[in-house]
Amino acid sequence: MTGPALTPAPSSGTGASPALRLTDVTLQLGSGEQRVTALDQVTLTVSPGEFLAVTGPSGSGKSSLLAVAGGLQTPTQGTVHVAGADLSGLSERRRTAHRRRHIGYVFQHANLLASLTALEQLLLPAHLSGRLSAAARSRATELLEAVGMTHRADRRPDQLSGGERQRVGLARALVMAPEVLLVDEPTSALDRARARDVVNLLAEQTRARTTATVMVTHDTEILDAADRVLSLRDGRLT
Repeated sequence: MTGPALTPAPSSGTGASPALRLTDVTLQLGSGEQRVTALDQVTLTVSPGEFLAVTGPSGSGKSSLLAVAGGLQTPTQGTVHVAGADLSGLSERRRTAHRRRHIGYVFQHANLLASLTALEQLLLPAHLSGRLSAAARSRATELLEAVGMTHRADRRPDQLSGGERQRVGLARALVMAPEVLLVDEPTSALDRARARDVVNLLAEQTRARTTATVMVTHDTEILDAADRVLSLRDGRLT
C-alpha cells in the first residue's frame, strides 16, 4: 500500500535542516492474523520553530507516530532522524541518551511527581543526567517565569489546577533545551479556556525556542494555533 507523498515543512527562516524527519516509516504490531499496520509509509519533516498538529480519531495511529518519532519504538521499515542522527542506527544505550538530550515530551496528563514542587520537577531532568548546576537552576527558574508559574514554584501537584500542572509539564519538557518536542493530547483533561491557554503557550514557546513541535490531538478547536495541520487515519498521513 502506498502512502501519500507529503510536501516538506515550510522553512522556519533559520536555514537549518529539519530537526525531525520520518521517511517511509511503517510500523506493524502483532503477528499472524493479529498483525496490524499502525503506521503506513509515513513521510514527515518538521523544522526548528515549527508547530505541527496531527489530528485523527482514536486508533488512527497518533500514539504510534509519537512513539516512533521519539525513538520509543523501532519502525518495521523506514528511517527516523532526530537532530541529525538516524535512531535506527544507534544502539539501545546511545538511542536512550540521544532521546534524553534531544527530545522533550508533554503528556496527556502532566505526570508530575507528587512529592516535588513545581521548581523541583524542572530540576529533576538535570539531576538525573548529572548536570544539576547553578545554570540549570537558573534555566528552570526562567522557564517557570516563561510559562507564568513563578508564583507557584513552591507548590506541589495537588496544590495546582489542571492547567497549571500542564504548564509545569511543558516547562519540564523544555528544560533540557530539546530540538524536538512531542506532545500527546495536552488538552484532553482541560476545559476550553485552559486548553486554549496551554496550546497558545505551546505555540509561543515553540517559536521562541526554535523547537520542532509535534502535537497529536483529536481537539479540532485548537488547530488554528499550529503552523501546519495533518490528518492521520488508518496509519496514513494526509
